[in-house]
Amino acid sequence: MQLRPYQSLAINSLRHTFAQGHRSVLLQCPTGAGKTVIFSEITRSAAAKGKSVFILVHRRELVKQASAKLADAGVEHGIISAGFEPSNHVVQVASVQTLVRRFHLVSEPNLIIIDEAHHAVAGSWLKISDHFAHAKIIGVTATPSRLDGRGLGSVFNALVLGPSVEQLVGLGFLCPHKVFAPPIVADLSTVKTRAGDYAKDDLDQAMDRPTITGDCIAHYRRLADGLPAIAFCCSIKHATSVCQSFNAAGYRAKLVTGNMPMEDRDEAIAGLADGRTQILCSVDVVSEGTDVPAVSAAILLRPTQSEALYLQQVGRVLRPQPGKIAIVLDHVGSTLKHGFIDDVRAWSLDSKPKPQRKGEPAPSVRQCPMCFAAFRPQPTCPCCGYEIPIKKIQYEIVNGKLVEMTNPWAEGDWFVFVNGASSLRRRVTRVSENAEYVEFWNEAASKLCYAKTSDIYRVKKALAEKKNELKKEQGKARTLPELLALAKKKGYKPGWAYKIFYGRKY
Repeated sequence: MQLRPYQSLAINSLRHTFAQGHRSVLLQCPTGAGKTVIFSEITRSAAAKGKSVFILVHRRELVKQASAKLADAGVEHGIISAGFEPSNHVVQVASVQTLVRRFHLVSEPNLIIIDEAHHAVAGSWLKISDHFAHAKIIGVTATPSRLDGRGLGSVFNALVLGPSVEQLVGLGFLCPHKVFAPPIVADLSTVKTRAGDYAKDDLDQAMDRPTITGDCIAHYRRLADGLPAIAFCCSIKHATSVCQSFNAAGYRAKLVTGNMPMEDRDEAIAGLADGRTQILCSVDVVSEGTDVPAVSAAILLRPTQSEALYLQQVGRVLRPQPGKIAIVLDHVGSTLKHGFIDDVRAWSLDSKPKPQRKGEPAPSVRQCPMCFAAFRPQPTCPCCGYEIPIKKIQYEIVNGKLVEMTNPWAEGDWFVFVNGASSLRRRVTRVSENAEYVEFWNEAASKLCYAKTSDIYRVKKALAEKKNELKKEQGKARTLPELLALAKKKGYKPGWAYKIFYGRKY
């Protein structure tokens, strides 16, 4: 099996982490990075040494996918899942739900690999970890976070980070993409929250309104006409309605839900690859694990408070193909809430409180009040050229029209948020004699408190140096006339000199 360089690096990092004495390690890699390939190679290597391996998945679709990857790697294996005969292979692909019922039939493996490991704090996963207390554990996931804020540190001792989405796009392992979004986040104040996310029954009523969602068919026709697409819907009722609307508009749309027979789901998903299906209307079926490179558009019709779910959904369309540019039609404001998929995210095993943005856009996303384009903070709108004011922008509703969200990071500039930018700008203006720094920070403030990290360091360093120089000059000016002369030189008011002079203790 030919591994990509970052995949080999990830495997070596896992080995090094185990060598440090950790029992359970979590590997984070973005959707589309080839996590299944990574753990297939780990399994092949372990099996060649006579080690037994269990690969745990939580859905039947993932059982089939993991089995196919192992077969590609030449690894003989059995399957522990409903409908499959038991076997004595040292490698087993196991459905979590089936394995917890068959503890008495299996021996403890040397290694357990957990696919989509962000689920691993749930009851069944913990039962497996506790039952096989001596097995080493590797978890793989694109999103090591949970909606309830619980960290994965209760299951994993260490975290290994893979490449970023931006890096994979630059290397050609993920495709570039464009995002189109409504000018404001839909009002979901009347939608109840259950288990940390929006209640599906309430979302049916809230989202089945053209004034909120926009006309998804019209926008698909305008921006992604004919491209294989997945529409992520709120519920079976909502997905059925969307599917019927697309079919009525002359498109070939299919419905796929967890309640359907597996054969029907496989047929519908396969139709995206061969052209028999243009739009797949899904309810929590293809958010994880589905690998269909032909899918070129994501239609987001389900609001979610889960950053992980949002990243999983958008990640479905980033599989590369020659000349492919993925299209994301965000009708629910998920990008505004959670940020761009290629934003830098500080993954951790620690628990953290759920962010409370209450309708405010994510720090990496801004929108133009003139044309409603959404983009990363910069002085002017990349679409219409409007100069963005520093004051808080007031938005208007414009009939749910989708506008393109641009990504200045694609050019290679790295930006970070700066706390207290206004205060620092005032300090620059007051202390610095060099117009370059004043000009720079005025520009940085116009970017809504974003700036290059190198420039921030340069400005702060220059400020410190200027402040030290001023203190030295103050010390040399022993008399009041000398201080008045220094104040005039610096452009300060005479009161500054009097305050310094009469505040001294001789």
